[in-house]
Amino acid sequence: MGNTEEEVRGVDRRRRGEVGLVHPQPASHTRDAGAAPLAAVRSEARTEAALSLRPPRAAPALSLVIPVFNEEKNLSELLRRCLKTCEAISVSFEVVLVDDGSSDSSAQMIAGAAEQNGGKVVGVLLNRNYGQHAAVMAGFAESRGDVVVTLDADLQNPPEEIPKLVQKMAEGYDVVGTVRTPRHDPLFRRLASRIVNHAARRATGVMMHDYGCMLRAYRRHVVDAMLQCHERSTFIPVLANGFARKTTEIEVHHAERSGGDSKYSLWKLVNLQFDLLTSMTTFPLRLLSILGGITSILGMGFGVFLLIMRVAHGPGWAAEGVFTLFAILFIFIGAQFVATGLLGEYIGRVYHDVRARPRYFVHQVVGRQESREQGESV
Repeated sequence: MGNTEEEVRGVDRRRRGEVGLVHPQPASHTRDAGAAPLAAVRSEARTEAALSLRPPRAAPALSLVIPVFNEEKNLSELLRRCLKTCEAISVSFEVVLVDDGSSDSSAQMIAGAAEQNGGKVVGVLLNRNYGQHAAVMAGFAESRGDVVVTLDADLQNPPEEIPKLVQKMAEGYDVVGTVRTPRHDPLFRRLASRIVNHAARRATGVMMHDYGCMLRAYRRHVVDAMLQCHERSTFIPVLANGFARKTTEIEVHHAERSGGDSKYSLWKLVNLQFDLLTSMTTFPLRLLSILGGITSILGMGFGVFLLIMRVAHGPGWAAEGVFTLFAILFIFIGAQFVATGLLGEYIGRVYHDVRARPRYFVHQVVGRQESREQGESV
């Protein structure tokens, strides 16, 4: 049933009242004290109306999200190769560079690149260093592409491999991982990565062989699902696989670092392993219960053995084994400290999550065309 003419006029009058389009006052009242606020309301209403009439800018088909931390030696080459590769794919794209609190000139270089490549390069400048995965999440929040590809800024993940991921995503996959072949990393890094990959496969049930490679592709709905997760200990490849229906992986080339140093020290690698372990499974807590039960049974058996030997051979035999008892005691004490430390890792992560502080703080976003146009119109 259609609306009557009076109802339509009533709705129109209400809408005009909400945006401040009131009837003009007589000339004698225009010099009142309220004339200036009224003019401001009308100006604001006209600005909002003009912005609402502007057609929305179409989202790009592809977004590159690249965390950057002290990479001034590689940044120019990285950007040149990324732009060249994306233009060759012949799809709309954007390159989101996230400066993770760099102490060199990386932030200034990112801001300059965003200003020179209007719309194609977006700079997200964080106020301090939050870590690689937090920086990637900041890039996810700013990205708009239907397919989001992440890669490192050190050029060990060649940007020329991006078309392989885009082509594989076109086959209907939600997540496309990569395997670095051949891998140019120290032996320690390769061994640690092998252990982590094995643990991730056992915990998630997703048979991927290189969870540590940042060169990966995600569907928009997977990225949006990850942005809804607010835990602080986030390992993005594992988190993404939890929301993906179809996953796969492909082999990509891995290059040696051309400039700068690796940002992952031994201590940071250890922290990353703890983040991975505690963010995807509670199996270590169950393992502690199992080990505690086994230790208790062995302890009781050992006590019975000592009692029998003391009765059979006298107190002299027991005195001669005092150092063995001390050694076993130290082993048990060490196991208790390890168990307490592991429990502390989980409790600490619960503490950080309960405080619900932001993962990161964005100091400035540079390169968005919409921001420029709105600023000029106002």
